Amino acid sequence: MFGESGSGKTVLLSSFYGAAQEAEFRAKSMFDLLAMKTADGYSLHKAYLGMRDSARVPGATRFAANSYGFSLRLRSGISAGSKKPKQSELMRLVWHDYPGEWFEQDASGPEEAERRVDAFRNLLGSDVALLLVDGQKMLDYSGEEDRYLKSMLTGISNGLLALTDDLLVGGKPLAQFPRIWVLALSKADLLPNLDVYAFRDTLVTNASDEIEELRRVLAGLVQGSDALSVGQDFVLLSSAKFTPGKIEVTERIGLDLILPLAAGLPLERHVRWAKARNQLGKVGENLLGAALGLATALGGAGALAAKLGKGNKIAAGIGLAVGQLGSTVEHLVGLAGDGLRAANARALAKHDYLTALTTDLLAGLEQGEEQNILIKGR
Repeated sequence: MFGESGSGKTVLLSSFYGAAQEAEFRAKSMFDLLAMKTADGYSLHKAYLGMRDSARVPGATRFAANSYGFSLRLRSGISAGSKKPKQSELMRLVWHDYPGEWFEQDASGPEEAERRVDAFRNLLGSDVALLLVDGQKMLDYSGEEDRYLKSMLTGISNGLLALTDDLLVGGKPLAQFPRIWVLALSKADLLPNLDVYAFRDTLVTNASDEIEELRRVLAGLVQGSDALSVGQDFVLLSSAKFTPGKIEVTERIGLDLILPLAAGLPLERHVRWAKARNQLGKVGENLLGAALGLATALGGAGALAAKLGKGNKIAAGIGLAVGQLGSTVEHLVGLAGDGLRAANARALAKHDYLTALTTDLLAGLEQGEEQNILIKGR
């Protein structure tokens, strides 16, 4: 999650985790969201409770970046009735948090400069990047949004350009890279009359050149740059409704989309890209990685995965992989509406919880579009 200082990255993280610990979430969810480090869980939950009970905003991330790992695990007892329950861990998510000042200020010395490079290497190993547009600044610059948007996007582009030589080992473009860059309006509660289409139109009207420049910078970092989506996906996010002396954490916008965006969106997009790029060796392998891993777990490509694990040439195997995905993941990502809900119901009835989770994530994306808080690139 990329964004300037004060854009809301840390608050979104605390609200995302804290909301998943509430009784309401646990009552309707088939999984628990657990922090992989106990200390992280306590820290994030404490920050969330500070917002909920004391209207205290979490402190900003300063000086060092942090990566928070989360595990989605089947809730205890949910696999009852299944003769052979699947493993309890369904998915892992890693959320990278870093000081927003890193795009705004020079490093204080060699040690901080090294920490920045290490942090951005981690960030750029993700599947999805969310680039935050600060809703408070959009409000502050009402009528002249172009001043803020051009400055913010240019700052991100220049910050990445300054790190290019350090990020590219031997000057070689990266195969592992976030190929989906979602433009996200944080603090969307401050702009209640702005739906996701108006947000997109504001960006296109005021900063289309800067979005294209960001895409050019990113394309210079990645192998297979035509398999890159920048400024085609848009989402509204708000961690809570903030009023003087009160933070209403139940009035969130878009936080239920974090998991679908992190897991469902790249699954959907990478399957399509992999089909179009089945001859491209390492790039094809990376595009297919998440989808193939899930297909293996769903039972649709296990034999192929075993072959690839023994060192078979990936270029020769990608086409076969995509073919086998046709009966598993590709089928799921092609579903919509009633078909998606029916697949979810069948999976639950069969105690096939990974398929149930996958269809649930894809349905979450569809619901976000219906609510006008998400636009998916076509």
